[in-house]
Amino acid sequence: MTLKNMPENTTHKFDTLLRYKLIEIISLWEGRLTTNHLCQTFGIGRQQASKEINTYVKNIAPRNLEYDSSLKGYKITKHFQPLFSQAVVEEYLNYLSELGLGESLIKHSYDQNHLLNFEIIKQPSRNISPVILSGLIRAIREKKRIELGYISLSNPKIEDRIIEPHCLVNTGPRWHIRAYCEKNRDFRDFVLSRFRGEVDVLDDALVSSLDDESWHSEIKIKLIPDTRLSSQQRKIIAQDYNMIRNKLIIKTRAALVYYVLKQYQIDPKKIEVKPEAQQLMIENINELEKWFY
Repeated sequence: MTLKNMPENTTHKFDTLLRYKLIEIISLWEGRLTTNHLCQTFGIGRQQASKEINTYVKNIAPRNLEYDSSLKGYKITKHFQPLFSQAVVEEYLNYLSELGLGESLIKHSYDQNHLLNFEIIKQPSRNISPVILSGLIRAIREKKRIELGYISLSNPKIEDRIIEPHCLVNTGPRWHIRAYCEKNRDFRDFVLSRFRGEVDVLDDALVSSLDDESWHSEIKIKLIPDTRLSSQQRKIIAQDYNMIRNKLIIKTRAALVYYVLKQYQIDPKKIEVKPEAQQLMIENINELEKWFY
C-alpha cells in the first residue's frame, strides 16, 4: 500500500491501516468478513481482530459495513466507499498471491527513514471484470453452477459456457479459474480476462470438485541441470536453484504441471539449441507427459 492510498491526516499506525485495508478488500470481494480473516492474515487473536473490525465499523466508516446474522459476518452496504483500498480487482488478487506465498500484508517492511533502493518489474495487468470476478468468487464459495460468456484464441466469438468453478489459480503472468465445463464434460482452466458479460447463477453444482482427478493428484517434477553443459556450468545451475545432489524436486498438482514448468522457462515439447539457454531439463519427463497440454 502506498501513502497516497491512505486517508489524509490519519494518526493510525501503519499495521492498523493495513488491517483496515484488508477489511475493505475482503468485504468487497468475498461478500463476508469475519475475525478469521484478520487472525489468519496478521497472526492476531480473535479479541484483537474483533476490536479492529468494531472500530472500523463504529468510528472509521460507519456507513460502509453492516452485520448480517445469516452470513455470520459483515457485508458492504449500498453506501460503501473505500477509504484504505482502491476497490480494484488487482488488490484482491494480490492479497491471494501473498497468502499463497506464505506472507501477510503485515510482513511488508515499512520505514520512511530507511528506504531500501530496489526495483520490481511488475507482471502485466490483465483486464479482469470486477463484476465477473465477484460473481465467480460467490460461485466458488456457494458451490454454484453458473453461465457466462467466454472467448479464446481458437474461438474469438463469445460463447456461452455453463461451468462449476472451484478454485482461483495464479500462474504468475495471469489468473485463471479451475472449473467443470459442461460443454467439454471435464475440468478445464479458464483465463479470467477472457470471460464476458455477467455471471448468471443457475443452481447448485452438479459435479463435485473432488472428481477433478488431476487437481487432487500430487506430482513430483524432477529438474536437473542440462546434461549438455560442462560440469562447472552444471554446478552453477545447481547452486542457482539450491539443488540437492544436482536435483530439484517440486511437488505440485498434476493440473498445474505445465504452469510450473513455464515458470522455470521450460517447454516440455521443445529443446533449446543452446544448453546455456535451456539450463534445466526434466529428469522424469515420461512420468509427466500425460499432464502436458
